[in-house]
Amino acid sequence: MKQETEETVVMNDTEVKMPENAYRELKEGEEYKPILMGEKKYPELNAWTIVWGIIMAIIFSAATAYAGLRFGQVFEAAIPIAIIAVGASTIAKRKGALSENVLIQSIGASSGVIVAGAIFTLPAIYIIQENNPGMELNVNFFQIFLASLFGGFLGILFLIPFRKYFVSDMHGKYPFPEATATTEILVSGAKGGSQLKLLLISGLVGGLYDFFMTTFQFWSDTISTRMTAWGEQLAMDYKFVCNMSGTGILLGTGYLIGLKYATIICAGSFLSWWVIIPLLGQYGVTADGVLMSTMDPDLIYKGYARLIGIGGIAMAGILGVIKSAGVIKTSMGTIFKSGKGTSENPQQEVLRTQRDISMKIILFGFLGLLVVMGLFFAFGGLQMNVTQVIVGLLIVFIFAFLFTTVAATAIATVGSNPVSGMTMMTLILSSFILAAVGLKGTAGMVTALIVGGIVCSALAMAGGFITDLKIGYWIGTSPYKQQAFKFVGTLVSALTVGAVIILLSKTYGYDANNGGLVAPQANAMAAIVEPLMSGQGAPWILYIVGAVLALLLDLIGIPALAFSLGMFIPLQLNIPLLIGGGIAWYVGSRSKDEEINKLRKNKGTLLASGLLAGAAIMGVVSAILASTGVNLAMPKEYLSSPVAGILAIVMYVALCGYLILHSMSVKKE
Repeated sequence: MKQETEETVVMNDTEVKMPENAYRELKEGEEYKPILMGEKKYPELNAWTIVWGIIMAIIFSAATAYAGLRFGQVFEAAIPIAIIAVGASTIAKRKGALSENVLIQSIGASSGVIVAGAIFTLPAIYIIQENNPGMELNVNFFQIFLASLFGGFLGILFLIPFRKYFVSDMHGKYPFPEATATTEILVSGAKGGSQLKLLLISGLVGGLYDFFMTTFQFWSDTISTRMTAWGEQLAMDYKFVCNMSGTGILLGTGYLIGLKYATIICAGSFLSWWVIIPLLGQYGVTADGVLMSTMDPDLIYKGYARLIGIGGIAMAGILGVIKSAGVIKTSMGTIFKSGKGTSENPQQEVLRTQRDISMKIILFGFLGLLVVMGLFFAFGGLQMNVTQVIVGLLIVFIFAFLFTTVAATAIATVGSNPVSGMTMMTLILSSFILAAVGLKGTAGMVTALIVGGIVCSALAMAGGFITDLKIGYWIGTSPYKQQAFKFVGTLVSALTVGAVIILLSKTYGYDANNGGLVAPQANAMAAIVEPLMSGQGAPWILYIVGAVLALLLDLIGIPALAFSLGMFIPLQLNIPLLIGGGIAWYVGSRSKDEEINKLRKNKGTLLASGLLAGAAIMGVVSAILASTGVNLAMPKEYLSSPVAGILAIVMYVALCGYLILHSMSVKKE
């Protein structure tokens, strides 16, 4: 059999280019050959890659956790991590750093997926506690950490057998938008120094902008029609409100999402805030006989319109499972063929670029996780008996397996993972099942959310990890090394996110109307679990309305998940996405030269990544200062004055101008 050469080959990163057939479907008999040859060995795992990967995992776990809890948007860390890795290797003048940078990106990118899995579910325990002061719900760092860790490990193990199907068998059939962008950054190593400088400058701009706004509060963080007397009267008389967050993190996120999906998300918000809420405000009556015309629009949104969005998100998850049934069936055979080679080419599987962690190790990993999770359920303070432990384990493994390919397919197709919708469906069904075996009340709430957190983390990891493996496939790194050290990144990220969730929960709380954390996904999870586990029932009519709406949207070709998320997430957090998406469209369409448009759009992507990364990192700094009792804010009287509102508009326009002008300044080389 053919073996890889013993010597380590050092490549000049400035000369490499992506193969012509990297992004298209292969012709009959055609083979894809990556940049780094499978027959040779390249520098991959060493002290440099491990240390940098761990540093990236820590920094971006903290930053994305803050962004997700504070604003409801978890930005993807892969692109900024790739840029930093390339820039650092350029500054250090490392030879043949391309293969090293793929591993740094793969280890560090664990941050975004672990954060999503944790913050979408586990803060719901704190939210239920805040909503019910007399209720005793206890959660500690140990439980948050282990839920994230188990879920991350489970996602890795479930995805490894599907690697070949998604990255090789389906070559060119899935666009992999995020993996494409990250790969291009890694390959263009010669531009690493200038790209890093640009990222750091935009990160500084975004960080200082949000720091002055949230910590010093020199201007209002929300631009609203209710800032004026006529706007307040409009809100109370006709229930019409237009709010917009002025933070740079959402502007950058909107740019990366793009105009299409930002428009769909905002359409959901507009339906909630400008159609449903005004209609209910004029004609609605609560179950207690209270006229909704006497209620604040925010209360109508929280008690009614938002719940329709939850039903839509859950239905979008169900539709995702149905559509992926064929993928699940096709990929099942891959699990048992992994690592065995083929009769046509028995040498292929021994190539470095084709080698996965062996199936034996994966099976032992599943067995080990089964045992450790069983011990955690039994003795981790969850008050579960033997029957409930077994049921809990079955829920975790079955739902994680069923949804793994859904998550991977979503990322491969559109670059976004409908993990929240799938987790909501998991929570609804698991709450019924756990309640049926006697786990109810506060103990049932905590257990259901811990179980949901494990499943959510597994699905988030599966979606994120397929991006890393596709990048490795295109460039030609060793899959088994990516897979092995993904466990390291997961461990570091789980430790970090556990600490950040506890810090932010204690510092800010979850009353969004009074400066607390928005945490929309966790609020949705709390809204589902609390009534089911306390015997109060659930607003099924509203859920069904949302589900039917999502089904109709899907039938006419509109992404139901994006629309439903827009209905659920507050309007003020969605309008900035539309502005950011509009800027992305503008800078990428003004020239008649398509190459110029592409260069401008790519530069804007870099600037937007810096804005949101810098703002998120400084947000964590603000949280630390607030938790230690440091108060640097302007007086409350100033914030309620017209000056703070006018300055908020001026500064936001200036930030948009920075993003537009610098993106448009690109010239053809």
